[in-house]
Amino acid sequence: MITSRKNLFWKLFNASREEEVTEIIEAYPELSDSENWYPYGDNESNFGVVENQQAAPVPALVEKITNSIDAILMKECQKWGVDPSSDEAPNSIAEAVEQYFPENNNWDLPKTRAEQAKDIQIVADGLKYTPSLVIYDNGEGQHPEDFEKTFLSLLRGNKNEIHFVQGKYNMGGSGALVFCGDKRYQLIGSRRYDETGDFGFTLLRQHPLSEEERKRKKNTWYEYLKLDGDIPSFPMEGSMNLGLYEREFTTGSVLKLYSYNLPSGAKSIITRDLNRHLNEFLFEPALPVYTIEGRREKYPHDKNPQRDLYGLKRRLEKQEDKYIDEKFSLTCSKEEIGGEIKITCYVFKARMEGKNVKETKQAIRDEFFQNNMRAVFSVNGQVHGHYTKEFISRSLKFGLLKNYLLIHVDVTDLDVEFRNELFMASRDRLKKGDESSTLRDVVAKELRRSRLKEIYKRRKSSMNVESESTEDLVKQFAENLPMDEDMTKLLNQTLELDRRTDGKGENRKASEPERKSTGDDGDDGPAFDPQRYPSFFDLRSGQDVDGRRVVKTPLGGHRTVKFETDVEDKYFDRTPDPGELKLSILDYSPNETEGGDAPGYPDRVDDVFDVVKSSPNAGSIQVRMRAKDEVNVGDSIQTKVSLTAPGGDFEEIFWVKIGKPRSSNGQKNREKEESDTNDLAGLPELVPVFKSSDDGEMTWDDLEEAGVGMNHGTVMHPHVEEEETLERVFINMDSRVLLDYKSDQSGEEGIQIAENRYLSSVYFHTLFLYTITKNRGYQLQRPTESEYSEPEEVELEEYLTDLFDSHYSEFLLNFETNDLIETLEE
Repeated sequence: MITSRKNLFWKLFNASREEEVTEIIEAYPELSDSENWYPYGDNESNFGVVENQQAAPVPALVEKITNSIDAILMKECQKWGVDPSSDEAPNSIAEAVEQYFPENNNWDLPKTRAEQAKDIQIVADGLKYTPSLVIYDNGEGQHPEDFEKTFLSLLRGNKNEIHFVQGKYNMGGSGALVFCGDKRYQLIGSRRYDETGDFGFTLLRQHPLSEEERKRKKNTWYEYLKLDGDIPSFPMEGSMNLGLYEREFTTGSVLKLYSYNLPSGAKSIITRDLNRHLNEFLFEPALPVYTIEGRREKYPHDKNPQRDLYGLKRRLEKQEDKYIDEKFSLTCSKEEIGGEIKITCYVFKARMEGKNVKETKQAIRDEFFQNNMRAVFSVNGQVHGHYTKEFISRSLKFGLLKNYLLIHVDVTDLDVEFRNELFMASRDRLKKGDESSTLRDVVAKELRRSRLKEIYKRRKSSMNVESESTEDLVKQFAENLPMDEDMTKLLNQTLELDRRTDGKGENRKASEPERKSTGDDGDDGPAFDPQRYPSFFDLRSGQDVDGRRVVKTPLGGHRTVKFETDVEDKYFDRTPDPGELKLSILDYSPNETEGGDAPGYPDRVDDVFDVVKSSPNAGSIQVRMRAKDEVNVGDSIQTKVSLTAPGGDFEEIFWVKIGKPRSSNGQKNREKEESDTNDLAGLPELVPVFKSSDDGEMTWDDLEEAGVGMNHGTVMHPHVEEEETLERVFINMDSRVLLDYKSDQSGEEGIQIAENRYLSSVYFHTLFLYTITKNRGYQLQRPTESEYSEPEEVELEEYLTDLFDSHYSEFLLNFETNDLIETLEE
């Protein structure tokens, strides 16, 4: 018999794993009595709601943190005497943080951030590889009699009218139950922030079906504990020691998730491993959080048992010099997405100091891509969905950057109806619908025409090399290659050979950008000297017409307006004290009337233009404007562009004149000459690569500049161009495979034959494997470490590289393929 509610709470709280909780339940008849367990959400059909939440344990845990942030903001609002659902309450999370935490600008300082982080703590307890997690927040807390309307409710929508919190569905917090061991135990304890009322607690679990219930029920359900018809509670005097970091519990809420099933990469030291995972899903949280490693006896050598986390954005900024090559942002206001998005790109270094390419890739992945999220979409700083590397390879067609690019898309300011159609209610993945497809297209289109295009070209330029010495070799291979009509058609279909020639059978290599010079390019003028704040802001586009500055743009077309300044590139994107570029309409002069005061004319920029604002780049800021169909040819719009600055905003005012739409016939129609289907002059380039060279040949270091690693264990690397065609095959002439094979040959002629055999075997097997796999539409996947994650899609070029490195090339060289190379041995 339970003699003390307080003793029961302490027994449950001190249990470090689910087996101990089961023992406590079995020890007390009241806890074993099914009459004392009530359906979660007052609904025995809650199984589907709870089970259909987050697909993995980390995003489910993020929902708990989000609820803690909401609870703290709610407390602060009520402390001000404001009803959170009233018009006097803040309209956004950002506004609430500014109003209730005026010191938030100092949170980027370690000491002030750490002090605030103590209000939300995650503490690990229990076993080494299956920890139980305690989650504490110094939030509003709840009276025991209100538990069933708050913690234990489902689908009530009790935050739907509160604009400054993230939660709205009243079910996200239930997702973590699925990952709480086999029994799904979760302890909830809370006391109201004003210290009125008792401390209440309850235990949630998955209902254990009896033998009779198994015959009648399709599913079990989730339930919570009440004793004598009430939520268990006890008076609380002073504070309780719950093992928190430098904090006694007085008010707020505390949860314990027993035997929480974290993914393999996050189970050990949570202040390091789980911290990384959480940061990926909390790109820019409203409040900082502490992670505490409470299993000190399990990890005695851990020097950092307490670490705060404040989102991936700040982690990137903190380690920018070490990892980041370039960073820029675009702010896009588009009619088709119903609002504004901000896209920020982080381009990682191809090779970090002291590391080769392979080590660099691994370091970047370990630090920032534990969950393979390469393009993330966030609302109020929480990631709600993502794309993997395939977005970079297929939608952007910048395959060289797929291991070196993080894209963050902030969709907080999109139209609510549009935004709600983007994500599942679980807030951990994108829906497959028209809205998400439209957003994907917009993001891809804007990034393909952004600075990212130039960054990609620079990376690619290091792979360009004059390889005329191998052209005759490839031609000889092709001419003597026995192929029937179907195989020729297959190659032409996949590689688009006719498109890759100029109609005369000549390779288009000459039109490619020149290889980046390693010498002195000369002095192009004084170097750009970036300032923390701008000292000037000048318009560099348009013409002066009748005393006013005019920029012309065709109806329905784009016009880029350029400005010059001296502010640093990261001015719009830095966390402390960022700047902003603002656009506004001052006057509207329609073609058919005089002046701009006629009723009904637009006065908002997004009524007139789609706008894309770029972050500063070496003193240049660009604004791309597209006149919408709502305006007419001949209309003039007086526009003001303001660059914020501490001493007062800089402003430029100009008129945008709407011209006639561009003719669709204005573009040249390029005639393609008929090419013989057997003309294989457009085959991929064969590029031999050497460890080092004094004769201008491609080297390992050249490839590493583009982020492609080669060593003695590498045989080849297929380079796939933007159009998903095989552009080049880089073949390693200092591979261990070739060196071993040549060591068995004698004489100069024997060595030459060995090299030709190696080149021909690797080249054509790469060609045909790529062609057949691509043409047949095969999708390659490999399992991930986490059982909760979908199999990871593998790029075809990555698969082929690994295949040749894994003894396939030795097999080719030692298997008699005389028919393929007999002409080379003559």
